[in-house]
Amino acid sequence: MKKILTLALCLVAAGSAFAQNAADLKARYNEGKNEYEAYDDARTKQMINPNDKSIDPVGMAQHLINGYNIFMEVLPQDSLPNEKGKVKPKYSKDIISKINGHYNDYFNGAINFYNDKKYYPEAYTLFMLYGELPSSPNATKFMQETPDSTINMAFFNAGISAYASNELPAAIKAFKKARLNNSDNPQNYIYELACWQYMAQNDSTLEAEAEKQIAEIAKAGFDKFGTSQMLFVNNIVNSLVQAQRYDEALAFVNDLISKNPNNSSLYGLRAFVYDRLGKDNESVADYRKAASFQDAEFDTLRLASRKIFQEGTKKWNAIEGAAPEARADVKTNYFEASKAIAERAKQLNPDDSDVDYILENINYALDTYFNK
Repeated sequence: MKKILTLALCLVAAGSAFAQNAADLKARYNEGKNEYEAYDDARTKQMINPNDKSIDPVGMAQHLINGYNIFMEVLPQDSLPNEKGKVKPKYSKDIISKINGHYNDYFNGAINFYNDKKYYPEAYTLFMLYGELPSSPNATKFMQETPDSTINMAFFNAGISAYASNELPAAIKAFKKARLNNSDNPQNYIYELACWQYMAQNDSTLEAEAEKQIAEIAKAGFDKFGTSQMLFVNNIVNSLVQAQRYDEALAFVNDLISKNPNNSSLYGLRAFVYDRLGKDNESVADYRKAASFQDAEFDTLRLASRKIFQEGTKKWNAIEGAAPEARADVKTNYFEASKAIAERAKQLNPDDSDVDYILENINYALDTYFNK
């Protein structure tokens, strides 16, 4: 008799627990529903009167994110077995309908969060939601037909939002999603690469993984954009040089030069490889070639002026006796040549301290050796 009574009490308790859980779930569902309805009411007012100052765009976005978060809490619980062991969802259909029905609103809400500059994490959440929903199991046909370019824009914006709040792992996740979805925005690859560089600089335990990821991103960037984005080319060569795979680095750059003979940066890059190999004459020759182009970039000119001056100093110190021709050669082809290149670099970046230091040393050498 006691066992039967105990079992009956357990069943009553279980029934009460299920009833309480059902009540709590309903209340929570209504909270989420109210958040979406609050957004809808504000959106309707905004459409009727776009100049209505009582409407808070950030507040509207907050209703969206609140509603979504609550629904994502309710959704899995709505699929749990009831007291009879059966699964009978009550709210899932409506939840999915409301989430999908506000698809475009998530992008707009994310923009409102981002533009306020105080809600970058919330902007990240909504941009990611917009990017990920089209591939979710319950996505509508309309959502599935969202262009990849638009989805990638959402992921890129999510990455920028996380980057702005220094949440670099989250930023990497977003940028990588866009990259793997064949993004045609080079900035997406550049930011992902930069995130890994910053993380490795601040945490030495990440250096090996960062090196691997940077190589992967650089290759993907190069495969997509070629030499139009030299950052990826530079990173590929740097990775090969760091691994002391000099022959591969030279073969890679030589192939690019054969296809792009008027690309100044490529000659500067080959000069860098030769420099690491200790082939000074070849390095100087390539730096001269790189600097001969009128569109040579700042870093190319800066490195060229430094290397040519350094080699001129070596040659000067090796001169024995009067040797007027040798001294004149150093003056004209090394010191004055490096000065002219450094001055071009300074025009491109007047505040660079490295160029100022190079010019200071060149001028000192010219004054000391030739203006006595």
